[in-house]
This record gives sequence, structure tokens and C-alpha cells, in this order.
Amino acid sequence: MPITTVKPGEKIKLKDIDTSDTGGFKDKHEAKKLLAQNIKRMAELQNVLYAEGKHALLIVLQAIDAGGKDGTIRKIMSGVNPQGVHVTSFKKPTEEELSHDFLWRIHKAVPSRGMIGIFNRSHYEDVLIVRVHNLVPKKVWQERYDHINNFEQLLTDSGVTVLKFYLHISKKEQKERFQARLDKPHKRWKFNVGDLSERTLWDDYMQAFEAVFAQCSSKAAPWHIVPADKKWYRNLVISETIVKTLEGLDLKYPAPAEGLDDIVIE
Repeated sequence: MPITTVKPGEKIKLKDIDTSDTGGFKDKHEAKKLLAQNIKRMAELQNVLYAEGKHALLIVLQAIDAGGKDGTIRKIMSGVNPQGVHVTSFKKPTEEELSHDFLWRIHKAVPSRGMIGIFNRSHYEDVLIVRVHNLVPKKVWQERYDHINNFEQLLTDSGVTVLKFYLHISKKEQKERFQARLDKPHKRWKFNVGDLSERTLWDDYMQAFEAVFAQCSSKAAPWHIVPADKKWYRNLVISETIVKTLEGLDLKYPAPAEGLDDIVIE
């Protein structure tokens, strides 16, 4: 599948990656069966992850506005046990959060062992929107790349597997999704006029994302760039990656207590 996994230090040009790529699949009907298998398998693996309690999985989702983060979570995680998953959406920092270092609110939301955590936006906002809008001096956000790498290495060393996905859509696709929010009454609540102002900064955001990939794709926590114009293909690629990652952890149910074969329940 044409998912781009960024090598450490590799410089990526997003314009060179096809946002509408479907990896040879003709349409969603072809991929539907595979997606269903992945969702089922993910549920099985999550059960073992929770029971074993040795590992945690952190899924980081980043995208431009209307990139599909919410839809990805809703579809991909449709088969798992909600008790074993925690989703955190990072909005504009509160006064309390701003009074601490930028990773303070992030670290608190990291999943504990046995759990799957999902970040809808993440610590990367502090080198994306902060950079594009000049919210802090350049020297400050530049130093954050190293802080982020060290933070993710700490998580990895502590048993947290970090999966980072950038949902790559085209500017044309974003326009169509914004228009759909305007045209469909049940979607209008999602339309934010401020998103149109952000849209004018498209090129600045692409440069900021490219810097993130070059600076913060490590062996321990690489970035995966997913063609996301086609939602069904985005879901298939991400579910496939999650399943392979969980299978790679060699999860096992804990050994049962001794003497259970001799127990008789009357």
C-alpha cells in the first residue's frame, strides 16, 4: 500500500505525494472486506493488549482542517472495546496549560499500559499553528523539535508504541469538504468561518508539516503520510498499519492461576 513512512532526516515534499492514491484498489467495495477483517482483528488484539498490561499504543492523528481525523477515529475504532480506548482532542491551550511547559498537557493524556490512546491533534500543534501564526519566537518553536523527539523516545522506552499519521488531502478536496458542511444541514455545525482564514495559509502549513517530518520522524516513532482524499482508502491503510503494529508486539494473555482445572463450581 502506498503509505509513505518518513525515514529519519528525510526531506519530504508533500506536493509530490498523490493525495488521491488508492494503492491499486478501484473503489471502496473492493477494500470493504479487508477493512472489516482489520477492524475485527484489531478488536482481538486490543483484548490481549488490555489483558497483558505490558504495552500501550498511542495513535497520533494530524491533518489540515477537514483532513478527516474525526472520521478516521469513528470508523477505525468502531470494533474495539470503548473501555480500552481514550481519545484526547487538543484545543487552544487553557491558562493553566500555558503556565506549564508545552508538553505538560500532552504527557497527562498518554495512555497507560494496556490502553490505546488517540490524539486528535497533538503536541505537534506547538510547531505547526504556533509557527504559522508566529505565536512564539522562532528560537522557541525550533527547540521544540528536539523536545518532542526526546519525549517520544521516553514514551517508547516506557512501553508506549507511538504511531503517527498525517492525513494527506488536497486543497481541492478540502474545498469540497467545506462546501459539504455548508450544503448539508446536519453538517453545518462543523463549519467554522475561521477555517477559511486558515485555508489562505495552506502553503505555510505545508512547509510547517514538511519541517515536522524532517525533524521528528525517528526510528522509534516515524511519521506515516496517508493519501486521504478517499476516506475508505485512508481507513484501510491506517487499520492495516495498526494491526501490523499490534501483531509486532507479540502480545500474549497472562498465564492463569495454578489449580484452576481442579475448581468445581456448584
